[in-house]
Amino acid sequence: MQDSGRDCDTQSLTDSVTDYPIENGRRYHKYHEGAYIYPNDEQELDRLDMQHHMFKMIQNGNLFHAPLDNPKRILDVGTGSGIWPIEMAALFPEAEITGTDLSPVQPTEVPENVDFLIDDATEEEWLWDKNHFDFIHTAHMIGAMPSFKKLLRQTYKYLKPGAYIECQEVDPKPKCDDNTMPPENPDGYSAFALHDWFDLNMRSCQDADPPRQFRIAHRIEKWMKETGFVDVQQHVYKVPTNPWPTDDGMKRIGSWSESNWLEALSGWSYKPFTALGWSKPEIEVFLVDVRKSIQNRNVHAYMDYYVVTGRKPLSNETPSPASSSR
Repeated sequence: MQDSGRDCDTQSLTDSVTDYPIENGRRYHKYHEGAYIYPNDEQELDRLDMQHHMFKMIQNGNLFHAPLDNPKRILDVGTGSGIWPIEMAALFPEAEITGTDLSPVQPTEVPENVDFLIDDATEEEWLWDKNHFDFIHTAHMIGAMPSFKKLLRQTYKYLKPGAYIECQEVDPKPKCDDNTMPPENPDGYSAFALHDWFDLNMRSCQDADPPRQFRIAHRIEKWMKETGFVDVQQHVYKVPTNPWPTDDGMKRIGSWSESNWLEALSGWSYKPFTALGWSKPEIEVFLVDVRKSIQNRNVHAYMDYYVVTGRKPLSNETPSPASSSR
């Protein structure tokens, strides 16, 4: 882990950074404490690696969709366990690959072309000169920041003209195509508790100070275009909540998805629901029904996973039409 040199904003590993707070039996980041509401402990890092492999499986083993041509400088914003930069290092051994995060929890033994930095992507100024990167990657920013569009504007500044941005995000709103999922109940609890879990997280993020964006995936394409990116392309994949599909490939993905949900659910719920005034016992009682809804094979629920790429235009370039596929 490197020291960035920016006074007070990025730090080398010191006790003040690694003195992690513990709440409800889970560990959280210390640097800019409270900016990220989900755990950073070993349980969560293992789950993030599992989730990474699941989403790679959904994309036929691909780490990215952007048409990269020998990139020299790559940035992974909110790198988490660091698995994405580490795997990218084997594909682009000549590139300098940097992962940033609020938590210094990444491995210390990594490929020579990979570095990890403690940094907050919501800062007005990043650690590099403008027009620095050939490729910037973001993923899994749900509930992580007040404005994802502002993050896109930041990436635009730090990308070279002609360079690419790629964002990979799941839309956490449950969906269903065959009417097997009970409807939402805006006036009380639903027969399908995952609806209520989603609504409560939306409310918690909206009530936060400052408010955080919980549902962003379906808006990234529009935000990219508004930011000025060109050649914006969107791919949307269905992710079953459990192994309900008959197709063997989708059934396998559903099995991974179910495991990911069950492993993540407590960590995804403690801080958001505590902010709404819930106690830990109240949260755990509620999550019993949420887990049952996730595991219900009779409900053919899924969520959409978005992969959106865009390119920073060259000087005086006329934007080209965007394309979208599912």
